[in-house]
Amino acid sequence: MNECQPDRITPSEQDIGANVRAALAEDVGSGDITAALIPAAANASARVITREDGVLCGRAWVNRVFAELDPSIELQWEADDGSAIAAGDLLFTVSGPARALLTGERAALNFLQLLSGTATICRRYANLVAGTGVKLLDTRKTIPGLRIAQKYAVSCGGCYNHRVGLYDAFLIKENHIRAAGGILQAVNAARESAPGKLVEVEVENLDELAEALAAACDRVMLDNFSLEDMAEAVRRSAGRVQLEASGNVTDQTLRPIAQTGVNYISIGALTKDCKALDLSMRLL
Repeated sequence: MNECQPDRITPSEQDIGANVRAALAEDVGSGDITAALIPAAANASARVITREDGVLCGRAWVNRVFAELDPSIELQWEADDGSAIAAGDLLFTVSGPARALLTGERAALNFLQLLSGTATICRRYANLVAGTGVKLLDTRKTIPGLRIAQKYAVSCGGCYNHRVGLYDAFLIKENHIRAAGGILQAVNAARESAPGKLVEVEVENLDELAEALAAACDRVMLDNFSLEDMAEAVRRSAGRVQLEASGNVTDQTLRPIAQTGVNYISIGALTKDCKALDLSMRLL
């Protein structure tokens, strides 16, 4: 996998612009007083390298940072989003007014480091289940304000997107079930209120699975099931619904879970526990 998946979340120009403007507003504030020490007419060039192996993601955010600061800035990229990169690789060069380059450095690298870090951990998890047919899903456990960006990074790493928010799919959990009066009642209410939207029910045991199957939901989330119960859930569902495993997913448990035959595994760590990739920008 060397490219982002075209059938998954792709941020709009509006999404990217909002992210970048917020980042510049908090960083630049009333003005970059240190960059102001540089003569206004000075031009410069810089190169950005990675100090560690990973997967690149975030080009559009970097481009937008510098475009917002000075449209005359030029960037030359050496790798695409979704590409594997190795320690020491040149990622891009940038040239233009020196003040703008220095002002944009941190915001640009923050986006690139975070999103590349997210894509990198997703690629590692995706490689662990290669050949099993399971799809690894992200969750809503994202950095506030950067959900679309991180979900895009997930796809660049070879994993898949769950619902974006509370509005585009139903995920009926224990408290929803209790408040609605039962699984069947909750599913029926979902079908009536928003026909066509995916209806998923979270269950905690095989008895609840039977209720969810009887309610004819679209997907069932198996919450903290043992491997034995997951395999039994696959047998009982017999392909009638999609099955998603969730909870206690680690490097050691991931492949055994995939081998039970579930369709999906959702992992909060894809976006919640990512480590920013170590990048460096130096003027030439």
